[in-house]
Formats: sequence, structure tokens, C-alpha cells
Amino acid sequence: MFTRRSLLSAAAIAPIAGAPAILHAQSWFAGYPFALGVTSGDPAPDGFVIWTKLAPRPFEPHSGMPMTPIPVKWEVAADDRFRTIVAGGEAIARPELGHSVHVEVTGLQPDRPYWYRFALGNDQSTRGRARTLPLASASPKLLKLGVAGCQNYQDGLFTAFRHLAREDDLAFVYHYGDFIYEYSQRGPDYDKDGLPGPQVRDHIGQDCYDLADYRLRYAQYLSDYDLQAARCRHSWFPTFDDHEVANNWVGDIDAKGAPADAFRMRRAAGMQAWYEYMPVRAAMAPRSEMIGTMYRQARFGDLLSIDFLDTRTFRTDQPCGDNFKPACAEMAATQAQVISAEEEGWLTRNLARRDAKWNCMAQQVMMMALDRRNSADAAEPIYNMDTWAGYKVQRQRLLGRMKGLDNVVVLTGDEHQNFAGLLDDGAKPVAVEFVSTSISSGGDGSDLRPGSDIILKNNPQLKFINDQRGYLTCEVTPDAWTTRAMVMDQVSAPGGQIRARATMTVPRGTPGLSIS
Repeated sequence: MFTRRSLLSAAAIAPIAGAPAILHAQSWFAGYPFALGVTSGDPAPDGFVIWTKLAPRPFEPHSGMPMTPIPVKWEVAADDRFRTIVAGGEAIARPELGHSVHVEVTGLQPDRPYWYRFALGNDQSTRGRARTLPLASASPKLLKLGVAGCQNYQDGLFTAFRHLAREDDLAFVYHYGDFIYEYSQRGPDYDKDGLPGPQVRDHIGQDCYDLADYRLRYAQYLSDYDLQAARCRHSWFPTFDDHEVANNWVGDIDAKGAPADAFRMRRAAGMQAWYEYMPVRAAMAPRSEMIGTMYRQARFGDLLSIDFLDTRTFRTDQPCGDNFKPACAEMAATQAQVISAEEEGWLTRNLARRDAKWNCMAQQVMMMALDRRNSADAAEPIYNMDTWAGYKVQRQRLLGRMKGLDNVVVLTGDEHQNFAGLLDDGAKPVAVEFVSTSISSGGDGSDLRPGSDIILKNNPQLKFINDQRGYLTCEVTPDAWTTRAMVMDQVSAPGGQIRARATMTVPRGTPGLSIS
């Protein structure tokens, strides 16, 4: 039987260069402690966060871990063979945080790759790859990044993540949220994502309400090797959307009408689990039942300034009863907000600096105010009230902040489709928005949903739409921003192939789109 003293003593003397991960005959645990993989995130010019979680039996209570702090060794190398170790130490995996480990590595060189790993006793993790950002004073000529999210485990396989892991030279991946889906079975509310189809895989457990529920759901998702590969290969800037807690939640409002006091406890559980499983900094640990500082900025030299927004925590209730509805007076409410006044002020100041060749807003819900009518007999425009379209005053104010910059790109998710189009301030285009499709949510899909031709006709600002699964890649140079919609032929069975469905280019200085 293990004791706290024997565990801690063994960890203290165990060399990090132990046996290969697959060989754990002498492991302390009845399972491999790094079964949920490794990842890195929130890169800076001098470092990044490296993450793992001790989970020898991921689907058992506490992931099969003893309820005691466990020291875990870590090291960072300048090469993938770990010949040149540049940083290392010991981190404590605490039971209060589900034995997750978040190490904020500093003192590294800017704009270059590094490799990292963890060790516990004779067990060693897989090797992860991370990359630091350039210095703010640098003038990079090229940046490549990925955009992904919305990965319903039930709807399809995560094969797109396997392809994302093979993308070369990505500086980072922006994950816009819906990392998990909180419900036990897909219900009729989700048939809007296309024709109902059979579930490819089943969730373990019931609907998520408490911390144990959410931890189990993340463990199931991260048991997928394709997802692990993408997290291992690239550094991530993760954000959250609604399904990390509950469908269409905003603030302390539950879409299904739970009392605010009860919902805040559910939200606190969801936010703690999100923090435990994401490679983010300690400053983002939940406090007062929420993550209040999820929004943050990153700089890629003078080439790109990117602002990651939080469009859930401080949003007022969706107008007009939520969902897809005709316009109503609530859409013009002056106090309605998607982001808080503090976050809006922070974003305004960032845009006003005008010190980057490109400004990017990475956020969760569509900013284009699309007329969603998809049949010829619909009499009046229909809007998605869970998007910026339902919050006219703040949306118009924000578009006004973009006027004259002529270098703003908005990256969005949530819709389970690819969209690309123009954002205008009422007079002329001020920015371009790219909406990334889902990794698996919605199933296989097709090139176009029924009625897409009508949506294109009713929305001249919309230039591209597609209903297949996949992700976006973006190449940014001083002169142009090029986004490729990478789409899967299927996610319902193994062996899905990926291709570039569209290549979309924005010239710097002219908010417009050319598509091939």
C-alpha cells in the first residue's frame, strides 16, 4: 500500500530520464499516469505554459489517484532528443485541482521551438512541442496559426485533429471553445446543425452538473489520441464558449431556467474543470465562481496583435427569447452587452494603439448580423440571438472602433459551419470575419446545407459558406492575410481525408475578400 511518505520520497529521487512511457512495469500506479497526454499554451516571447494531468485510471473517481499532493518532474529542451536541457524543475500535482499540472516556463529565447516532457517515478510522458512568440520589437515576415473548436464526441471522430497535428510551422492554435459537450445524449435542440444522424460515439455519464461530472467528460474527450496529438504538437490559446458549462448560458443565466444561485454552482464546477484541463496561466484560475480574466492579448512582433475575448461571462440575457427569431425591440437595448464595459475598454485601447500591421479579434460568436431565413416563403428576417446580431448598440460601437484601421480580422466559431464575410459600420466595410466550422459537431455535413443559397442571396456581406467539418489555417504576412478552410470528407468513420475547400485572401489596407 502506498503512503504519502513513500510516494513523495520516491518522486524526489526518481531520475527524469526513466524508462520509456510504454514500459511501466515498475510504475507506482495500476495505469500510466500520463494517459491524458501533454500540451502547451499561452506562449510569450520568453516561455509558455506546459500542462499534464496525472490520471492512471481516467474514468474512475479522482482518475485513480491517491488524494495527496504528488511532485512531478519536468524539463524543457532545445532539441527533440533532449540533448540540450534549458529548463527543468518539479511541480506539485494537487488533488484540489484534479492532479493537473500547470508550469509557467520562463527564461527561453523568442520565436523558436522547444520540446518538453514530464516524469513521475519510472513513467515518462510523451514529448510535447511548443513555440515561443517573437519579441514585440521584432518584424516577422510570416505567421501561421490554426483555428478549431466545437468537438462533440458523439457526433463524429476527431480525425480533423490528426490532420491539424500534421500542419507544419503553426505558431499556435486558437481554440474558440466547446471543447466538451455537457449533455449525456444529443437532443432535438441540436438537429438545427443539419439532418439528424446516428451518434458515432456515446458520452460516459449523465448531464454534467458537478465537478466530478465535468472532469469525467474532459477525461473521455482527452482519451482520444487524435486530440492528444494536436495538443502535443502545437501551443494553444484556449478560450471557452457555452458547452463547457451549459448550452447558451450567459452570465448567471441558465438557458433552461435554473435559479441563478444554483446555476452559479454549476458554472463554478464547469470553469474549474476547464482550467484544470487547459494549458493556461495561474492568473486564469477561477475566482468568485468564474474566470474573470479569460480575455487577454498576445503580440507576434509588429505583425499581429490578437485579442482573445470572453463573450459569455459578462453577457446580458439573449434578446427576443434567444434562439433564431425575428427582430424585436430588445435587440436595440442600450445597456445590453456581449462583453463587459471593462473588457470593451481594454479592447478599445488595444485597437487604438495602431502599432501592429494586423489586428485580430479571436472570439466565440458570430459578429456578422446575418438574416438566417433559409426558405423563400419566410416573410421577415430571422436572426440568431446568441450572436452579436442580438446586441445592436454594443456591436455598432465596436465596429465604429475599427473604422479607419483597415487591418482588422475577426476569428469566430460556434456555428458548426464555415462562413466568411465583411463587417461594415453602416457605410463601408471595416473588417473581415472568418467563422471556423466544427471539428465534429453536426456530423459529416455536406458542402451546403439546404437553404444556403437563400442565405447568401439575403446577405450580400456574406461571401462564403460551407457545412463540412474541419478547421482553419491562417497565413499572415505584412501585405496579406490568407485563410484556408480545411474540410473533412467524413467524420462518421475512420480514415477521413482533408482538403482545402477555399482559400480566402484579405489585402492589408482594404477590408475585402478574394476567394479561390
